[in-house]
Amino acid sequence: MDLKLQNKTALVTGSTAGIGLEIARALAVEGARVIVTGRDQAKLDQAVESIRASGGKQVTGILADVTTPEGAAALVQAVPQVDILVNNLGIYESKPFGGISDADWLYYFDVNVLSGVRLARAYFPGMLERNWGRVIFISSETGLVVVPDMIHYAMTKTAQISIARGLAHLTKGTNVTVNSVLPGPTRSEGIVGFLRSVASNPDAPAEEIEAEFFAKDRPASLIQRMIEPEEIASLVAYVASPLSAATNGAALRVEGGLVSTIA
Repeated sequence: MDLKLQNKTALVTGSTAGIGLEIARALAVEGARVIVTGRDQAKLDQAVESIRASGGKQVTGILADVTTPEGAAALVQAVPQVDILVNNLGIYESKPFGGISDADWLYYFDVNVLSGVRLARAYFPGMLERNWGRVIFISSETGLVVVPDMIHYAMTKTAQISIARGLAHLTKGTNVTVNSVLPGPTRSEGIVGFLRSVASNPDAPAEEIEAEFFAKDRPASLIQRMIEPEEIASLVAYVASPLSAATNGAALRVEGGLVSTIA
């Protein structure tokens, strides 16, 4: 399927590995001009080369820390205009509620929420002026179904859904859309360490740890496995395309059936 992304410029945050990298790859392979961002130059260079090796011809890497106002401003100065903004940057951990400090709450909100808000604030008005654009927040199923060992993370994901829906209301009558995409547990960088941190036996083989995680911590999953980053990226690429024009203000679930409600 031709997603008609040629001549579109896409910015994907947190895109040197995992879901972000595969989103950037999918958009680039479809013909978009893609800007990959990250905070490590070596990983940034590797990501760019990996996308080019997959056939993505128009990809650029920009070293930027959008978790700070200064870093976001520097990125916007380097890239003043985009057609597609994918706010993918995010962090997560498992932590007992009593151990989540004020600093933890603020840091998670700053990284997972404000990073996307800063960039949307910079790029969204231009999209409205040009009467075309896509803003996509990569949220999580925990934004709808809060897990007790990740309450601070879930709070940020619920916030992203609310922000996306609110911005979507501002697009009424235009060709701009704002949506959130809600992945479930995904095989991405850092997931092995996370799974071991919640496993009864951290030294068990990876497949046993994954099976235990779904049996104990995510029994509602219908697929009972990790989602592959490419499976998230394929949905995001469609939502970023002109073909998705009627999808606006939606919280799109790609979580393997973890959320049991139909609304």
